[in-house]
Amino acid sequence: MLHRIAFSAVASALLANVFAEELTLTQTDTGYEIRIGDTMFAGYVTDFEGTPIVYPIVSPTGKKMTRDFPMRKNYESMQEDHLHHRSLWCAHGEVNDLDFWTGKCSIVHKRFAKAECHGDTVLLVTENDWIGNNNQIVCTDIRTLRFTALEDRRIIDFDITITAEQEKVVLGDTKEGTFGIRVPESIAVESAKGGRFVNAEGKSGEKEAWGKRSAWVDYNGILDGAKVGVAILNHPSSFRFPTYWHVREYGLFAANPFAVHEFERSNDMKKDIKSGEHTLMKGESFTLRYRVIVHQGDENAANIAEAFKEYAELP
Repeated sequence: MLHRIAFSAVASALLANVFAEELTLTQTDTGYEIRIGDTMFAGYVTDFEGTPIVYPIVSPTGKKMTRDFPMRKNYESMQEDHLHHRSLWCAHGEVNDLDFWTGKCSIVHKRFAKAECHGDTVLLVTENDWIGNNNQIVCTDIRTLRFTALEDRRIIDFDITITAEQEKVVLGDTKEGTFGIRVPESIAVESAKGGRFVNAEGKSGEKEAWGKRSAWVDYNGILDGAKVGVAILNHPSSFRFPTYWHVREYGLFAANPFAVHEFERSNDMKKDIKSGEHTLMKGESFTLRYRVIVHQGDENAANIAEAFKEYAELP
């Protein structure tokens, strides 16, 4: 997998930008911290209430770009909904009828296969076990995360390959999944503070963009007086590209390639509750590939459309 995101492959994306200060990678009791000089960029937490997460994620303006709850509790202006929305995480709500999305079943960090800092980039490769109610491994995953910091944006490339460990593993058709971010409260459309989300086709809001397939979605708004946003880009080689999007006005922002019957409301696929499920036999696998861009301004100011073209050219 690593050749897919080799540093040289992102060169075109950097022509119009310059790197921020050198990155540093520090091991902690909970995983790793990535910093730009003395400033936090992101944290990788191996276990937060049953799943690995990326938290925090900090914008070029120094603001956290995911909701603090439930990682932080007892602070003002907190929405205490959806306890399973844990910053940035990857899981699914139906895997052999087991729920990993809401934390009823656990994804257990096994080891860091790689943890490397190359000055301009940080590379983390992790191995994880998806543990069922009977304490048996249902499937495993390998996550490859590459962190890059430019002056005007932060980039996290996140590839995950899921492999079946049981004789048959079925990922079910449910909207509860799969690669998710919970944006800060003030950015959420529901807060009525100028937040909005828009996809690659220019469709905006739940009525137009929820449950639609698209190469990317950008969620942006005002955070402490500054216009900022976070985009998720789906690589063309990713499983079932372009993915469906489970993106909500209250702040959930998730790519989900499985929920066909829930998202397709006007055709025969809606009638088949299993139309989006995917079956793996033991040893079989598939790969999801995403790029998260934390940026200043809206999707136009950050030129997310062009950023997707550059990302799509990566092998």
